[in-house]
Amino acid sequence: MRCVILDDYQGVATSYADWSVLGDVEVAPVSEHLEGEALLDVLSGAEIVMVMRERTPLTRELLERLPDLRLVVTSGMRNASIDLAACVERGVVVCGTASSPAPPAELTWALILGLARHLEREAASLRAGGPWQLTVGRDLAGATLGVVGLGKIGRRVAQVGRAFGMDVVAWSPHLTDERAAEAGASRAESLSALMAAADVVTLHLVLSESTRGLVGAAELGALRPHALLVNTSRAGLVDTGALLEALRAGRLAGAGLDVFDEEPLPSGHPLRSLPQVLATPHLGYVTEDNYRTFFSQGVEDIAAWRAGEPVRRLG
Repeated sequence: MRCVILDDYQGVATSYADWSVLGDVEVAPVSEHLEGEALLDVLSGAEIVMVMRERTPLTRELLERLPDLRLVVTSGMRNASIDLAACVERGVVVCGTASSPAPPAELTWALILGLARHLEREAASLRAGGPWQLTVGRDLAGATLGVVGLGKIGRRVAQVGRAFGMDVVAWSPHLTDERAAEAGASRAESLSALMAAADVVTLHLVLSESTRGLVGAAELGALRPHALLVNTSRAGLVDTGALLEALRAGRLAGAGLDVFDEEPLPSGHPLRSLPQVLATPHLGYVTEDNYRTFFSQGVEDIAAWRAGEPVRRLG
């Protein structure tokens, strides 16, 4: 039996779990991101595939060309890039793993602080032997943090904002005053109202048909020119074209981005070079403890499935 681990970018999948407990299962990590026929070639003949979040979509078209596939394991308990209906139709079991909300919340603050204090520019200048001090940083104490989506991650981000002495406002389609108050935030009447009030806006909503493109030209237009926008959730929440236009026109001061419409981000994409953008390659969940959870529970998923008792089933 063969198990392919896709998008093991750092080449560490086999070091974060004891795969030997699976006995005769051949474990085949793939470090490069593959698409099209190259992806099909790697997956052909494999009974088990482990995917990392939405790095590689498992579409109906791909699944139909993988007659040997019997089990898909995904990191996390939600993966919109897997066609669950097609898996069910083909008798492919889909299982997930736990995932901590702490790492993406921490990276959110790394991006906020990096933008507010111009860390990328200052560190690059120091490393290159350039001028000593180029910029004047932004104060967060006394500023307003706007949190869009007050779930497990959003609440953590809000708590840190309050620790920095920020006023926190929050909004999501079904947020109540009570839930906002529990997180130490006040509820904004609308997304536009939050955008207009906040000095820093951070997005933490699940991507769905109702939230896709939620932040478009109108919402970005409500921001004040000194505002910062951070997205460690899903790229589809924001109209990328509108964001690029707003950045180029100086209608917001900066964007901290960890998620993109296409990943890996193409080498010539403008988000790689705009000076107001602090971008990271989807590192939100990439930490030692999370990887240890992903891969160790992935092994558990495979073992349970082979024993006829699948756990953490998604489909």
